[in-house]
Amino acid sequence: MRRRSTLTVGLALALSTGLVACSAESGPPTLTWYTIPDGGGAQVEMARNCTEESDGAYRVEISLLPNDAASQREQLARRLAAEDSSIDIMSVDPPFIPELSEPGFLAPVPEELVETFTGDVVQGAVDSATWDGEVVAAPYLSNTMLLWYRKSVAEEAGLDMSQPVTWEQLIEAARDTGTYLGVQGTKAESLTVWVNALVASQGEEILPNPEVPADELEVNLDSEAGQQAAEIMSTIASEGLGGPGMPTENEDASVGEFLGDNGSFMVNWPFAWPAANETAPDVVEDIGWARYPRVDPDTPSAPPVGGLNMAVGAFTEHPDLAWDAVECLRSPDHQALFVERSGNVPVNAEVYDRPEIQEAYPMADLLRESLEEAAPRPQTPYYNEVSIGLQETWYPMSDIDPERSPEVATDLITGVLRGERLL
Repeated sequence: MRRRSTLTVGLALALSTGLVACSAESGPPTLTWYTIPDGGGAQVEMARNCTEESDGAYRVEISLLPNDAASQREQLARRLAAEDSSIDIMSVDPPFIPELSEPGFLAPVPEELVETFTGDVVQGAVDSATWDGEVVAAPYLSNTMLLWYRKSVAEEAGLDMSQPVTWEQLIEAARDTGTYLGVQGTKAESLTVWVNALVASQGEEILPNPEVPADELEVNLDSEAGQQAAEIMSTIASEGLGGPGMPTENEDASVGEFLGDNGSFMVNWPFAWPAANETAPDVVEDIGWARYPRVDPDTPSAPPVGGLNMAVGAFTEHPDLAWDAVECLRSPDHQALFVERSGNVPVNAEVYDRPEIQEAYPMADLLRESLEEAAPRPQTPYYNEVSIGLQETWYPMSDIDPERSPEVATDLITGVLRGERLL
């Protein structure tokens, strides 16, 4: 999950014009980088820098993927299934790594680069780039959710935010203060992110055996952990504690609500901080941050993992050059550049200590700590079926029945994986 901010029309036109011009020129091989359409123009500068640093060995060109992660996945999967050699480098959301790796769509990471790509990298990002015990992509941006809070509301509710807090405490605080919790209730990937974080924060996994064939996968939702997750989500939705817009609320809408008169606590990605500074500077002094909420008071939370990995297409005509370019594109300097412009966070731990990152994100140390103990979403080639199955059975959240919904979701996902049901 990442902050979604669209490049300007002028930049997009400039890119497309440049692509046509470059393709007509002769010279070194052109490496096409399929990347996300956000980042404040950072990718353009990164591509230009690496082209120059290659000393004539290659050129890096950009091809923009669709806005939403599901459409990005679909485009990459279809083109790779057709053995498209134009996909040299790609930016991939962590949950889709196994799906692209399992059928051989990703070029192997050279052994000599594994340490480069994983050394001094936060553990959550390494986990998100690993499939079946092997590093199959290069982490280059990460992301995790924090608990953001209005200091005035926390004080009114009597919460000591220097100590871990639980979802039960947040629910009670919202009831007592008549405020809204900033949660993502829309029917989208954010729903799966929330369910997974609630289950993982109880020391459990939605898929305990994610590397087995589809018909052998176990779904651990019809369990105490799944029922507890359902209870939390159901309570917030049915009591209206997420506000009137909860059924359609995504990450951006959560920020708007959090910054409003009825805002109190919010789980969201780091982009919330620059967004608050830009849109509500008068509220910034009242904003604090803490680690993602616990489910069990005695069990540390497992914050969500987001971000991006870089992978090389299996059918590229220039795999060695592509990996050289990946090494350049994800350098600490380029990570810092992207972080400053996009609202994501770096993967290399040392980047967090840079003065410009500490200034832009005063919660940088907490972000790094959270990513060391974060839990990725289920790492499986069948992630899409799992995520959509959850969305189909746990939405709207006001209809969630803690006694039945975990079983219904388990039956649907299991039936789909065994070829007995359709989504």
